[in-house]
Amino acid sequence: MLPSLSRSAVIVAASLVLATSAAVAQAWPAKPIRIVVPFPAGGSTDIVGRLLADKLSQSLGQAVVVDNRAGAGGTTGSDVASKSAPDGYTFLLGTSSTHAIAPALYPKLAYDPVKDFAPVSLVGTATILMVVHPSVPAKSVAEFVALAKAKPGSMMFGSTGNGSVSHLTAEYFKSLAGIDMQHVPYKGDAPMTLDLVAGRVQVAFGTAVAFLPQVQGGKLNALAVTDARPSPVAPQLPTVAASGLPGFEVLQWFGLLAPTGTPREIVARVNADVGKALQLPEVQDKLKGLGMQIVGGPPEQFSGFMRAEAIKWGKIVKDSGAKVD
Repeated sequence: MLPSLSRSAVIVAASLVLATSAAVAQAWPAKPIRIVVPFPAGGSTDIVGRLLADKLSQSLGQAVVVDNRAGAGGTTGSDVASKSAPDGYTFLLGTSSTHAIAPALYPKLAYDPVKDFAPVSLVGTATILMVVHPSVPAKSVAEFVALAKAKPGSMMFGSTGNGSVSHLTAEYFKSLAGIDMQHVPYKGDAPMTLDLVAGRVQVAFGTAVAFLPQVQGGKLNALAVTDARPSPVAPQLPTVAASGLPGFEVLQWFGLLAPTGTPREIVARVNADVGKALQLPEVQDKLKGLGMQIVGGPPEQFSGFMRAEAIKWGKIVKDSGAKVD
């Protein structure tokens, strides 16, 4: 009798859990939703986050707001999101920095990029430019490398923060080129670009949205893109790989995630709404204007992509010997 009663109790309990989950999903969203952006306002991640928030607000019929939580290469905001209630009211706009680089770079990361998050949708990948201040007398990657080798340690490179894609891309470049440069970390694209234009740092790797306006205005010189092939965003620029560093390839990517345990029905709904938003002409125009290639796709595809990126960046961190300073 007891085993039979026990099985019945389990069945009833499971039914109640499923019913509660379904009821929660049906009632959702009943209040504003936040997207944690782990970088400062004004940068590429923030722009993508605000674009998604606007379109999701329209499709969900509820306010979706951006919560900027900058610091530590995006890991501060990611930690906040990972510890939020998995109720469908908090999402994270994760990036290469937060979910591919951080696990390899930070020995005591406060969150687990795999266990603490449920992938929702990959949004897209962005072209990264290598730019220099006009005072640097280099018109190509080869000329820049020659200058850096002639005066070891004289070049200072800016980044959007310790552990960021711009930081690790430069470390990877240093390693393959066999040069020495000094690292100057900032809290995001905006402050880094200001100092780069002012000549306080000489070189940086960053997204097209951060640098193209300055390049077009003659305030910075672009030497190359880090894509495997020439980018449609800047087709006149060669790749770093074709400029003397074969095999060099780096992409910045952006994807929406939720805390692990978020109801699957909610994850599926947001994934579908993000997919619809990415098909809108105004969204495509905006993202392409940021130098992005739109991806989208199901959560499972995003999960596989992140695993592959973590392996790639883990090798880059190891080979470059990069440290958080």
